[in-house]
Amino acid sequence: MSLPKISTLPKRTLDSAEPGKRVMLKGQQTKAAIIDAALGLASQIGLEGLSIGALAEVTGMSKSGVFAHFGSREELQISVIREYHDRFESEVFYPAMQHARGVPRLQAMFDNWMVQTSNEIDSGCIYISGAVEFDDRAGPVRDALASSVTSWQAAVRRAVEQAQEAGHLMREVEPLQVAFEVHGLILALHYEARFLKVPGAADRARQGFARILERYRLLTAVPTRKR
Repeated sequence: MSLPKISTLPKRTLDSAEPGKRVMLKGQQTKAAIIDAALGLASQIGLEGLSIGALAEVTGMSKSGVFAHFGSREELQISVIREYHDRFESEVFYPAMQHARGVPRLQAMFDNWMVQTSNEIDSGCIYISGAVEFDDRAGPVRDALASSVTSWQAAVRRAVEQAQEAGHLMREVEPLQVAFEVHGLILALHYEARFLKVPGAADRARQGFARILERYRLLTAVPTRKR
């Protein structure tokens, strides 16, 4: 594994800042770089594999230097979860919001989710691996992870509700049921593609989503975007 390198702010940015702000900017930038390295490490070895010592090694920093930014291994893990969630929203959620409400937006959310999942086949998904590690362990790390997953599931349910309000999907179906089935496709894809190395798993996941829409679509609904 190549060691992540700590990048620095542009020199003119630091030079133009007041001394106190310069120190703060440098500290924030260093912390962001440490979290980035920690996220890369966690995607390979899991949240439980993270430690101040391991992170100090891959960043070339001292243990005390890394510890000063987080204060505990637990806070480090929570910071990684938050960073992963922020990136997930940026790659999956926010771009989908540019699409019209209803099936187009729901389709975009699924398509973006598929791209994210496909990109993580080799590295692993923090949401999925974290659930395995912390499913039966109470505490702040589990709470942070569960909160992130729950907020995404709520967004999917809301997209389903909007599709119903737009007259694209049947109102009789429970949004939670549709979201559950869609989430199941992603979990199955991750399991088959990452663990079992089954070829064609992504295509089957897309077919599964199309069939979900067909099953719950109103006859007057807008057509699914062709791929």
